[in-house]
Amino acid sequence: MQRIIISALSGGLFGAGLLVSGMTDTTKVQGWLDIFGAWDPTLAFVLGGAILPMMLAWHLTTKRATSLVGAPFPSKPNPRLGHNLVIGSVLFGAGWGLVGLCPGPAIASLSWGGTGGIVFILAMIAGMMAAPSLRLRIDKLAAI
Repeated sequence: MQRIIISALSGGLFGAGLLVSGMTDTTKVQGWLDIFGAWDPTLAFVLGGAILPMMLAWHLTTKRATSLVGAPFPSKPNPRLGHNLVIGSVLFGAGWGLVGLCPGPAIASLSWGGTGGIVFILAMIAGMMAAPSLRLRIDKLAAI
């Protein structure tokens, strides 16, 4: 129960941050990506605002064995840049850049209506469902 409450509070804080910072507005995100046109640097402040508390959290968790709810922390990820990470990053970045939404803001954008957000969410779910079989194919090609 404690984990659910912490998850709900964290999700609410994240969503409120998206709304207050304007990151649910696709033109704001697309303005960040338009470096040769009407570039909007405000996303850098949002990213910095996310990185700083996360750095502090990482620092604090290195001294703990378990989380606040008693669960063990996951092991550190492999820092190797493999083909799955590179291909996945390119696909994620292309979708994010074309539409101006990443998954969190896309879900938040559903609250203010419009079919664009619904189409994006449905396409994102379809991509997530197709990803496991696509990853197997990529792994097979990489092994050749």
